[in-house]
Amino acid sequence: MSHMPSIRHTALPDNFIERLRKIVGERVSTSPSELERMGRGECWHPSIPPQVGVYPESTEEVAALVKLAAIENVAVVAMGAGTSLEGHTAALHGGVCLDLSRMSEILELRAEDLDVTVQAGVTRQTLNQYLRATGLFFPVDPGADATLGGMAATRASGTNAVRYGTMRENVLNLTVVLADGSVVRTASRARKSSAGYDLTRLFVGSEGTLGIVTEVTVRLAGIPEAESAAVCAFPDTASAITTATEIIQLGIPVARIEFIDDVGMATVNDFAGLDYVVAPTLFFDFHGTEAGVEEQAALASAMAHDNGGTDVRWASTREARNKLWQARHEFHYAILSRRPGGGIWGTDVCVPISRLTECILFAQHQAKRAPFMAVALGHVGDGNFHMSYLIDPDDDAERALADELASELAHHAIALGGTCTGEHGVGYGKSRYLAEEFGDTGVALMRKLKRALDPNDILNPGKILPPQS
Repeated sequence: MSHMPSIRHTALPDNFIERLRKIVGERVSTSPSELERMGRGECWHPSIPPQVGVYPESTEEVAALVKLAAIENVAVVAMGAGTSLEGHTAALHGGVCLDLSRMSEILELRAEDLDVTVQAGVTRQTLNQYLRATGLFFPVDPGADATLGGMAATRASGTNAVRYGTMRENVLNLTVVLADGSVVRTASRARKSSAGYDLTRLFVGSEGTLGIVTEVTVRLAGIPEAESAAVCAFPDTASAITTATEIIQLGIPVARIEFIDDVGMATVNDFAGLDYVVAPTLFFDFHGTEAGVEEQAALASAMAHDNGGTDVRWASTREARNKLWQARHEFHYAILSRRPGGGIWGTDVCVPISRLTECILFAQHQAKRAPFMAVALGHVGDGNFHMSYLIDPDDDAERALADELASELAHHAIALGGTCTGEHGVGYGKSRYLAEEFGDTGVALMRKLKRALDPNDILNPGKILPPQS
């Protein structure tokens, strides 16, 4: 297809694999199945495997591996759990993949400061299990059990972002291996600083193109005293999104507001044996004190009622909340169940909340011409939503139409003052939109940063920046 990247592989240097083994021993793989996994994310993009895979276990090993790759001008792609969605780990220039999943140590918890330092391969669920007895938790939840390093590298977000923020707000400090194998720590643990350039934010969201994150220090939050959840059906999409928008505009401190359209609700009902009303639906979560949660819930309920919301179901115990949220958590697999052998072409955009209703209605209208199922899902509290197109991956016409719909949506979101991606990231799948979003001058500045930090373009080449003619 027209936006597919150019794939350029050259033979590895003589004895390169043997020299990798001198650094990490037998934690080197040329197994076709392992390499295929390394070159694929959880997305429609095809696997583009590396020529060799390595499993480092420390910052020192990553630094030595990158230094060797720099000397030999071999491309390096880093990966964590492999949950990326826009071709982030595709080895477009071949080379070596550094699978950081074995860098899984929780290095230091400082409960009194509400922060923790972990190796890049620690997953968010592992961290929260470790924290369970401390009264603290790590609040960024992208849905998948992603690694903290991968979440930092892709500036991950998710369902809790409306209250707790994204990785951009929650990363305090990073340890990063640069393109020459040198190591930098980007900040102190202080909650604010006026010292120098903001190196942390430079690498958060850089998708492994400027440096490889090996350690992450993140903020923690206290487990709330009380939590309550609700599910509410609406007569149409506009009523549901208007409710979410008004709640945010009035400053009601909800933890999560999620949207699923009527097609999605019918699907999760069938898949999970649930009995929700088949209608555009909002899912709410409220965190705080008992009195605060009660007040938040009452205000949100009144606003939902004013906009035609019905069949509100409430839950305050953990078991009941989990059951209420089951529909949201089952969404991806429920959609896939509708078409055995099918695949989800997923895309996301984010717009100012005042334009969210318009953008979702646009996406739904455009999707009416598709012969396949199209479902809208949104983290609507911060203007972010996703479209899932259930296609036959082997059907060229369906793939082309899904790409066309996703492209129309990206252009429309940018025109509304939004972004082509709220949380999926760029990879190579969305690099074609960056000039439209940032302008030629903005993209040129990004190229200067890339050349300054990675002059030989060995770090995840072909990602983020659009190809130059």
